[in-house]
Amino acid sequence: MSTMPIWIKDPLAILAEGAGRGLVVKDGRIVELVPAGAEPATAGAVAYDASGHVVIPGLINTHHHFYQTLTRALPAAMDRELFPWLKALYPIWAKLTPEALDAAVTVAMAELMLSGCTTTTDHHYVFPAGLDDAVGIEVEAAKRLGIRVLLTRGSMNLSERDGGLPPDSVVQDEDTILADSERVVAQFHQRGPDAMVQIALAPCSPFSVTGSLMQQTAALAEKLDVRLHTHLAETEDENRFCEAMFGCRPLDYLEKHGWLGPRTWLAHGIFFNADEMKRLGKAKTTISHCACSNQLLASGACPVCEMEDAGVGIGIGVDGSASNDGSNLMQELRAAFLMQRARYGVSRLSHKDALRWATKGSAACVGRPELGEIAVGNAADLALFKLDELRFSGASDPIAALVLCGAHRADRVMVGGRWTVIDGAIPGLDVAALIRRHSAAAERMRAG
Repeated sequence: MSTMPIWIKDPLAILAEGAGRGLVVKDGRIVELVPAGAEPATAGAVAYDASGHVVIPGLINTHHHFYQTLTRALPAAMDRELFPWLKALYPIWAKLTPEALDAAVTVAMAELMLSGCTTTTDHHYVFPAGLDDAVGIEVEAAKRLGIRVLLTRGSMNLSERDGGLPPDSVVQDEDTILADSERVVAQFHQRGPDAMVQIALAPCSPFSVTGSLMQQTAALAEKLDVRLHTHLAETEDENRFCEAMFGCRPLDYLEKHGWLGPRTWLAHGIFFNADEMKRLGKAKTTISHCACSNQLLASGACPVCEMEDAGVGIGIGVDGSASNDGSNLMQELRAAFLMQRARYGVSRLSHKDALRWATKGSAACVGRPELGEIAVGNAADLALFKLDELRFSGASDPIAALVLCGAHRADRVMVGGRWTVIDGAIPGLDVAALIRRHSAAAERMRAG
């Protein structure tokens, strides 16, 4: 159905060339960039006054675990590295119910949206008894909120009794996983540039799944033409685990099972050597950089410059709220900028790189070239920020100010031409009621 064109008029600043007077949106897409000194050529465009806003492409989150919002700042998991951190949390995650998951994913998506995020992934791999429809719960929450999603049907089939980390109660057998993966894709996956819900397949990690499941999942993704996702090279412990269990490094293990290719994006990517980076670049496999989680767990830092020099695309992910303890994507890209600026110096990285990672770079991770850039023909996914807070007072460069001065909250967000955040709030969402529901669910899980 055709909609009235909207002219996002005269922005304070815009992250696009040749759009000094803004852009025109119609039927969910960007149809015109309006140069400085010009008027829109699109007939009948209704103006939205953006003179107080900085306009950027909608941010894209490439790695998250929504359910983990229920275990933020949990004492039992504090001050631990990845493996003992997981061991402390798995028994609590095993108590996840459909009601708790709905609250968790709603909190995660809402927090992301309010930070300027228009597209998010989620890596859900915990399936205790009674939670068979986890992906369906996430789909319904995304539809209510209006956010674009790439949800993964995650999996684990290697439990403690098999030498893995997760307890027996949250893993499934290979046949169950593969059958449900096919069902979820058939039921929910949309194709084409206007897709609001897409599905990827995502075994959790080399230390929680069997080689057979990795290989069969890759074959299924090829058959169904969907993307692949997993954690890789996050810690030195993982390298040692793979070498002890499989006789090879994690990337070798991945390639052996048919995963090294353009449909795959990987979370973290901290401990790749130079040769492995070249192999990733040649394969067009991309990386989700999760700066806050990596710092909190003291895992290390993704070598983004060496990665990009090797042709590896970089996106940004907030990671789970139990290892980041937040789902603010604008703050995440700022953290990535600061971490990598300290590593590489002022001449190698700028705030523009961090914005690029969270937009075009992340769009490449999720396989959506029509996202992540303000350009004619692209999806009308936009984030608009005001600079009327104390933190921005005195700022000269409005776009740089978003990163350097620490923007937290978008004033307006548009997904597919529809406003999903208005005046810093999500229409129809009772935040106070959501917090009460979510907090009660978290308390029940901690109490057992």
